[in-house]
Amino acid sequence: MKFETIIGLEVHAQMLTNTKIFCGCSSLFGAEPNTQTCQVCTGMPGVLPVLNKKALEYAIMTGLAMGCTISSHSRFARKNYFYPDLPKGYQISQYELPICEQGHIEISVDGEVRKIGITRIHMEEDAGKNIHEGTGKYSLVDLNRTGVPLMEIVSEPDMRSPKEAAEYMKKLRAILRYLDVCDGNMEQGSLRCDANVSVRPAGQKALGIRTEVKNINSFKFVEKAIDYERKRQIDVIKTGGQVQQETRLWNSAKAVTESMRSKEEAHDYRYFPEPDLGPIMVGREWIEEIRTRLPELPDAKRERFVSAYGLPEQDADILIGDRPVAAWFERSVAAGGQPKAVSNWMMVELMRLLNEENRSIETCLLRPEQLAGMLTLIDNGTISGKIAKKVFAEMYKTGKDAEAIVKDKGLVQISDQSAIEKAVEDVIAHNPNEVERFRAGEEKLIGFFVGQVMKKTKGKANPTIVNELLKKKLIDVI
Repeated sequence: MKFETIIGLEVHAQMLTNTKIFCGCSSLFGAEPNTQTCQVCTGMPGVLPVLNKKALEYAIMTGLAMGCTISSHSRFARKNYFYPDLPKGYQISQYELPICEQGHIEISVDGEVRKIGITRIHMEEDAGKNIHEGTGKYSLVDLNRTGVPLMEIVSEPDMRSPKEAAEYMKKLRAILRYLDVCDGNMEQGSLRCDANVSVRPAGQKALGIRTEVKNINSFKFVEKAIDYERKRQIDVIKTGGQVQQETRLWNSAKAVTESMRSKEEAHDYRYFPEPDLGPIMVGREWIEEIRTRLPELPDAKRERFVSAYGLPEQDADILIGDRPVAAWFERSVAAGGQPKAVSNWMMVELMRLLNEENRSIETCLLRPEQLAGMLTLIDNGTISGKIAKKVFAEMYKTGKDAEAIVKDKGLVQISDQSAIEKAVEDVIAHNPNEVERFRAGEEKLIGFFVGQVMKKTKGKANPTIVNELLKKKLIDVI
């Protein structure tokens, strides 16, 4: 029996506001535990919440970017449950009247474009954090995160594979970072994903029983957790069992999902309208004013990179995946770098060095204008491509300009034909066996001779002149 996997994602994105959603406490990450709290976010009696207007604006921006309908009338609700990191005993969220509804984003998987529906985007406050340390006899609670503004972005169950889910998350993160409404840092928890997964026999219209998988904090784990869970459910069904509706945790160390609790339904939370906050009335003029401030989004930027810069689609996909990377590319091109050359150096050398140090491009010492300067040195014959790699590595490490590095280290390319000719003649004279084989038709040996000349000149010889002289001299020998 063949099975189809049905996947929907609930993504919590922490909004980049300076303060929390209903009070003036800082929302910055990393402070000492319980130092960013007040009577409002800790739920003291007699206090009233006040909505952060910037959080509302960010939610509207996100909805517009994803093609949602923005509700002119929405409201908050109380979601009631008891947990140590929820000091009020309820969470202020949105339920029946969310701020954004019915949007979509497009993803590309294996050359196929898929439209993934967005059911809703609503605002809510975050809970605190339980810290399990020490002997295991007790846990600590840090309430700094309590009241931090979140958007919950709920997709339709439109994804059919773990790979599609991972691509959806990447696209969603890119949009949020382009809008500058969320930093997308999954390790710090500012972007968190819960996956609703079910399977059904191929051709069946009714949905299967779903489980919710929590604690997924990377794109890789999104794919792995869903893949494990769908296989687990298929095994349960094939062995005559029945999938239980439950919440499961992704254990990345063991690469398995583990049962956490039975899955709650909406009525378990006893939602009711939040009595301390009035309805949110949003005028159409403000919505349209926000729309005019939307930046160029990933899909539009991708099309422009292909049409305006002549980049292959694969290059464009990589460069537009993160807004700072795309901006770095455009600055380098504006400084005189040829688009394809800039793209190549970024995707191969720059990305490799950044990944090795787990560093973002924003913190890179190498400036985009410096790459353009180095490419000019290659184009005018000052340095070879091989020397350029050494120069690039030094630029990345020190932040120095290419010209200064070339001068300090004596890396100027040798283009003097007489000097290169002497090196070519020496190589030919010291490798008679290879010359004979070349004469016998092994033309691929030209690479051997080029390598020997470059070695003799410490990589400084102009490779074009080397190739021309070698072919001439070897033919003359013949």
